Order: sequence, then structure tokens, then C-alpha cells
Amino acid sequence: MSHNTIAINQQRQPLNHLKSVWLFGYGSLIYKADFAYLNRKPACIYGWQRRFWQGSHDHRGTPEAPGRVLTLVETATARCAGMAYEVTPDTFEYLDHREKNGYLRVFTTLHWLDTPGQTEGVLYLASADNAAYLGPESDTAIAAHIARSKGPSGENSEYLLKLAAALREMNEHDEHVFAIEQALLKL
Repeated sequence: MSHNTIAINQQRQPLNHLKSVWLFGYGSLIYKADFAYLNRKPACIYGWQRRFWQGSHDHRGTPEAPGRVLTLVETATARCAGMAYEVTPDTFEYLDHREKNGYLRVFTTLHWLDTPGQTEGVLYLASADNAAYLGPESDTAIAAHIARSKGPSGENSEYLLKLAAALREMNEHDEHVFAIEQALLKL
């Protein structure tokens, strides 16, 4: 599959028939909501964990030297916390462009962290079959890759450090993110 998934997302999952949609952010969407939203709530999903296994050719790297950003990997016992945003369907014109580098929209159940309840929502997932997928490496190798990467949205290290800070603000522990953060700080 190509890196640019804008057309695929718009054909696969038209959202125009909905009044609003909940979007789940597990990476930069936690701390960088540069779009209009109706509501914002901390949430989590089950059966998925964050991994720095996706290449970023357009934001935190370049086509010649992609950075590393997050995707989700299915893990039966996992819980992944993040931020959910209630948005209007027209917001996905911007979001599909922002998340175009190999990410497909997927519907899943979101569970609220601050109140009882759940709802159906959308997240962007980059699976192993997309052209920008980099796959697993050691924490040290991922940290070194992040340390040397930079793209139009800034230093790749900024993405990691802001995410780690946002997770701490939410009182959430993510072993993968924090281990890579520690490896980066040692460099």
C-alpha cells in the first residue's frame, strides 16, 4: 500500500452521514490538536499497544530519511490510553491529510477514563503492509533513529518528548515510550 492514504480513507469510510465522530489519538494527537473539536475526553482502547514502528516521510522525517512515529500493534492483554476528540465529519479532510503517511481509519470501541461508559470511535492505524512501515528495532536503535531525524514538523525527538510529557500529565505509563525516551536522553 502507498504511503498516501487520503483517497483510500475517503473511499473506504465516508463519514458525511454522521453528525459527529469521536477520534482517538494515541500519539501526537494527544498533545497537538490543531483542528476544531466539539469535545475532548481522555479515553483508552483495549487490545492494542503503541509502537514506534511507522516511518514519517512527511512530518518528522523526509522521503530520503524518514523519522519514526507511532502506530498500534495488536496485543490481546494491552490497554492504550490517549485522548478522544468529538469532531464533525468535515474535520477528516484535514485529518486524512495530516495522517496520510500509511495510516488507515479504523473504527473501534473507546472507553472513557474519567467517567464510566464507552462509545464507538475512529483511529488511524498504520499496518505492516504500508510502504512507510519500518518495523521493530531495539529501544536504543529506535532512540538513535529518532535523535537524527527531522522533518517539516520539526525534530523527531520533539514528538517523542512531548508525547512522554503528555502521558505523564495523564498519569499514564507506557513502557515502550518511556524506555525509548530514556535511551534518547542518554544520547
